Amino acid sequence: MALPLLIAAVLLFYTGCAFAYFLILPAAFHFLTLVTPPGVSMMTDIGHYLSFVLHVFFAFGLCFEVPVIVVVLAAMGVVSVAKLRSARRYVIVGAFVVAAIITPPDVLSMTLLAVPMVLLYEIGVLVAAMLVRQKAARAAQHQDENER
Repeated sequence: MALPLLIAAVLLFYTGCAFAYFLILPAAFHFLTLVTPPGVSMMTDIGHYLSFVLHVFFAFGLCFEVPVIVVVLAAMGVVSVAKLRSARRYVIVGAFVVAAIITPPDVLSMTLLAVPMVLLYEIGVLVAAMLVRQKAARAAQHQDENER
């Protein structure tokens, strides 16, 4: 189970970085150009620009790890799938709070982070449910073999 989770974690991290690069950063820089006062040219310091871009990449890469975290918690038995499903409302609010903290101060980029986080949470819950079902089936099969 470790190898598929590792591969998924790496792919999800890079997907989060690509999502930030192709969708979030253009939207954020468009917003920043809109709030620049007329007659003032927007000149970015390369150090601040690289710092901002790397922080956004890292934040989005980590936020896209939600399914891996959900699956690991369910597989370890820390949280049940029923509890994950019942916590859906709190996850939606939490995703928007995290998105408001991480993204630049515009509603579009906040929504562009929160919605994928919620969708990734749902995917994580589905995968966790499948794993728990498979684990229960294997345990039942193992118990039947031991009884014979």
